[in-house]
Amino acid sequence: MASNQRDPKGRVGMLIAVLAAAYTVFHLVVMVFYPLETWTYRMFHLCGGLLIGFLTYSALSQSSTEAEDRPRGPLELALLAVSVGGIGYGVLMVAYAWGGWWLAGVAQPPRMVFQTYGLPLVIGTMAAILSGWLFSTRARSRIHLPDMLLGLAAIAVLGYILFVVGALRMRAGTALAQPGDLWAALTGVLLILELARRLTGLALVVIVGVFIAYSFLGPWLPGFLNHRGYTATRFFTYIFTDQGVLGDPIAVSSTYIILFIVFAAFLQASKVGDYFVNFAFACAGRARGGPAKVAVFASGLMGMINGTSAGNVVSTGSLTIPLMKRVGYAPKTSAAIEATASSGGQILPPIMGAGAFIMAEVTGIPYTDIVIAAIIPALLYFVSVYFMVDLQALKLNMKGLPRSELPRFDVLVKQVYLFLPIIILIYTLFAGYSVIRAGAMGMAAAAMVSWLTPHRMGPIRIFRALELGAKMSIQMVAVCAAAGIIVGVIALTGVGARFSALLLTIAGQSQLLAMFFAMCISIILGMGMPTTAAYAVAAAVVAPGLISLGVPVLVAHFFVFYYAVMSAITPPVALAAYAGAGLSGSDPMKTSVEAFKLGLAAFIVPFMFFNSHELLMQGETMNIIHATGTALLGMFLLSAGVIGYFFGPAATIVRVILLAAALSMISVGWLTDLVGLSVAVALYLWQRKVVTPGALVRGQTD
Repeated sequence: MASNQRDPKGRVGMLIAVLAAAYTVFHLVVMVFYPLETWTYRMFHLCGGLLIGFLTYSALSQSSTEAEDRPRGPLELALLAVSVGGIGYGVLMVAYAWGGWWLAGVAQPPRMVFQTYGLPLVIGTMAAILSGWLFSTRARSRIHLPDMLLGLAAIAVLGYILFVVGALRMRAGTALAQPGDLWAALTGVLLILELARRLTGLALVVIVGVFIAYSFLGPWLPGFLNHRGYTATRFFTYIFTDQGVLGDPIAVSSTYIILFIVFAAFLQASKVGDYFVNFAFACAGRARGGPAKVAVFASGLMGMINGTSAGNVVSTGSLTIPLMKRVGYAPKTSAAIEATASSGGQILPPIMGAGAFIMAEVTGIPYTDIVIAAIIPALLYFVSVYFMVDLQALKLNMKGLPRSELPRFDVLVKQVYLFLPIIILIYTLFAGYSVIRAGAMGMAAAAMVSWLTPHRMGPIRIFRALELGAKMSIQMVAVCAAAGIIVGVIALTGVGARFSALLLTIAGQSQLLAMFFAMCISIILGMGMPTTAAYAVAAAVVAPGLISLGVPVLVAHFFVFYYAVMSAITPPVALAAYAGAGLSGSDPMKTSVEAFKLGLAAFIVPFMFFNSHELLMQGETMNIIHATGTALLGMFLLSAGVIGYFFGPAATIVRVILLAAALSMISVGWLTDLVGLSVAVALYLWQRKVVTPGALVRGQTD
């Protein structure tokens, strides 16, 4: 449970649970049975998420379960009065418009209704946010009144936009936009930023704030950053369209992301997810460094479905990190292994933490093509992490866990049918079913196989799974909406096109330099942001520049996607590593550096498939096999060089030569492969004492 997550009991808790379950059911019904108009559906998704988010997450960390009874001071009372008055008036005016339509058939309310509702709504929202910052209760069991008002403000925004949605489609972002449009959009942006702050911290909010400021400061900025500037009405009404907040990130969040988060919730509620972890422990728990190898497999699998690196670290790391420490891994290494594996789940097909769906949405490339292209890069990444874990266990002479403390494999293998939800999901995805249909079938399969276990999913468990799915998805709603603001700014100002021109200029001197620059920008944009938002922003800023260099669309998007994902383990802002450090009790910065080392392959792989498209399953079969085989050997040499163990402890000079040989193997080409292989063989003979310094001097071997 997050430090600011509430846990109200009784009727209030049940009301929130019902709202959350209804939110999930709404999405499933619309996606599977009764499609809604696009803007309408996305607005319900966004504003419903805001409502549940403000009821579930406090503005401040919670420190007690007991309700506080303290007198309210004059400032708190003043803020509360402004909040109630402003938001109450806004909600009342929107309700009046809808009541007139439903009860009397009045399609257009009196002018004063939408002319006057907005400014009080914005002021009341700002007062409620400020009240939360200053006076929010620290009790988990109590909901702060201003947070309830923020939920009502979200409903008011939803009500206004749906009432005028037909006209708003035509006038948003133009000189015809109305003041009421501005106030609804501005309120929506304030609510999105506040919920994003509560769920992800200040980093994403600061980045969004910089982009918003850029929209207004453009006329005074130099060089390619200069633009003519925009009025508040044009800017905010444009941002709250399908070019911004309601654009691709929310489109994916309202379909694929929430679908697979609910799928993960069903796996969790049915205990099928626990079976995956237990099966991994039964298979690898006794091997040297067994818990670390379990973390690689289990965290990768769950991270693929989960969609957030830091969230997966917390969920699986609570089990794997203590066990890794127990068999001898240092706290920082234990946390780093978990962070690296969890982040890798975001690049693991077929779900890729929803990244595959966003990429398909943005590029128009079929989903199956993206998944197939992701297989070899993901294989290289996880093989590299596995090698590093195994070599470190060898270097430190670690043992596995005793058989008595592990799940029994002979028992678990009889329950192998619990893999059916994953098998059905993968089969249906590649059998031509829609992603939504495949996800729904996987969800149903999880509920059905649970009846073959002691944890049968009856009505209560299904209700809890629906509730859990909604609460798990709230972070992604806020993150995708915030990313949509950034995407909207890029589209409105045209800075993406100017950035592409800048990359072209750099490429005129060196294409490698341009790619390195694109890598750095992708990582910087992703720092402090969950994967989905990081990729959405990088795809809007960096990918068009790479495509303008002549890089194929698929390669360009995979390039920025990998670095957006790896920003979660890149110092100094490494969210996944910091989450792991919190569980292991290690130093966050040292943990992030360790995670960066363990995930080093992910920083090299994009340059590999940039130079060799065969690694994305493009080209002749033999060329694909050759590229994959040599890259795998390169990953082993890279791991040995990083860990410092190559058939025995490796001296510094040997590690340097190993890294050079790894880069030679990674660079696709027969000559470089031969050089790398020769160096690897020579180092093997050296390490095994087949070749010694004296023998080299005499020109012979022992």
